[in-house]
Amino acid sequence: MLDREYIKEHIMTALKEDVREGDHSSLACIDSSATSKAKLVAKQDCIICGMEIAKMVFELVDNTLRFEAFVTDGERVKKGDVLFVVEGSSISILTAERTVLNYMQRLSGISTTTSDYMKLIEGTTTQLLDTRKTTPTMRILEKYAVKVGGGTNHRIGLFDMIMLKDNHIDFAGGIEKAIEKTRKYLSEKNLDLKIEIEVRDFNELERVLAIGQVDRIMLDNFSVEDTKKAVEMIAHRYEVESSGGITSQTILSYAQTGVDFISVGALTHQIKSVDLSLLAEN
Repeated sequence: MLDREYIKEHIMTALKEDVREGDHSSLACIDSSATSKAKLVAKQDCIICGMEIAKMVFELVDNTLRFEAFVTDGERVKKGDVLFVVEGSSISILTAERTVLNYMQRLSGISTTTSDYMKLIEGTTTQLLDTRKTTPTMRILEKYAVKVGGGTNHRIGLFDMIMLKDNHIDFAGGIEKAIEKTRKYLSEKNLDLKIEIEVRDFNELERVLAIGQVDRIMLDNFSVEDTKKAVEMIAHRYEVESSGGITSQTILSYAQTGVDFISVGALTHQIKSVDLSLLAEN
């Protein structure tokens, strides 16, 4: 579930960015007492996401607007389906329109893409993860959209999990030092955080297996065959994640190697927004 107060603040920032001192286009040509009705129509098949956010946008612009939803987040809709109707002040509807569409089109794009990837690995035990490759200030919303599409959220940020990537390892002086220092840090700070470490080749994997003391090993840019070999080497001692350049064409092959997780940055950073349109209803 989304934190309502957090989302409210986010929407207020978005409206301030767009509206500032007023929607002059609408104020200039529409009578202040005019009322209208509009409907949101899907222009393509998709997984919808952002219905509650849309409702909140309209409420924050004008709490006298009447909003009726016909679908809920996570539903697959077809081209031509009406998703909601909103009725009330014509100016208020137009002022809210673009902000509503910006949220819903992007979030629905993420949910739809995630759902498409999930279908590709049906029948396997592998979980599909998102990453931190998100739009600044949009992370909570974009990760919510991944969940709506059936995916699993990885860490939310730098604060809720340890991930020792290549630069951490190089800056720390190597794999052994990176793990040892991390364990000492967690102990001194009395923190209970899982540790994931990235390996780039079999030499690094063997060094991690020798020292242990981690929870998950990320296989970065391993081929499918090398991933299968690595999974056999790890032999269920640690969780295994595949990452790096995995596409819709290759994801099933990676899942079939037996990895526990596959992370795909493209779920949030290479998204095409879905086509939705707010249309006046006579």
